[in-house]
Amino acid sequence: MSSPLQGATMKFLAEWQQPKRGKHNGDSKRIDQLTMIVLEIGCFTGYSALAWYEATVSTQAEIITLELDPKMIAASRRTFDTYKLNDRVKLMEGPAQDSIEKLTGQFDIIFVDANKEGYEGYIKQILDKKLLSPKGFIMCDNVFARGMTISTEANPHLPAKVRPYWTENGKALRSFNNFCKNDPRIDSVLLPLYDGVTLIKWKNGQNFVRIN
Repeated sequence: MSSPLQGATMKFLAEWQQPKRGKHNGDSKRIDQLTMIVLEIGCFTGYSALAWYEATVSTQAEIITLELDPKMIAASRRTFDTYKLNDRVKLMEGPAQDSIEKLTGQFDIIFVDANKEGYEGYIKQILDKKLLSPKGFIMCDNVFARGMTISTEANPHLPAKVRPYWTENGKALRSFNNFCKNDPRIDSVLLPLYDGVTLIKWKNGQNFVRIN
């Protein structure tokens, strides 16, 4: 779950990003109004979707958020109802990989905060399908895995009951960070903020041919 400080960072980035395309309607056709489109992989309680929503009032961004866990789906829908987000937020239920496969078009912001072992596969899928817009960015959360991405000894204060969970996450995210470093299509930077944030964009000069 994103903290209020991280939510403020997300709002800053969303306000900095500019809309670049026509708005989708229900039939996936385009109209002339420019809008931003945000994809969120991992909705949890809906807090981050709320942050994106508040940050994009001026651009009236469309926000698509993906969630698998039924309890989190219910919590998210309560958040959407409480704060009246349903006019611009769409929740897709089910495995993220399946939902991503159904998506078309391009997204200006993609936020990933889901099962850590899935990060690498999700980003590969997004890049292969060209779902990230040419000037868009991807923001991946928790890439330090409580320090376990760096070393299994990096966080001696991590409680024993959660250490195995975060150790496995650390292994997966180390592989993910290496993937980001080595994939020739993208530039990435790992910021030592919060529990580690990786930002990803297309490499300058990338031959951009979208695949739907």
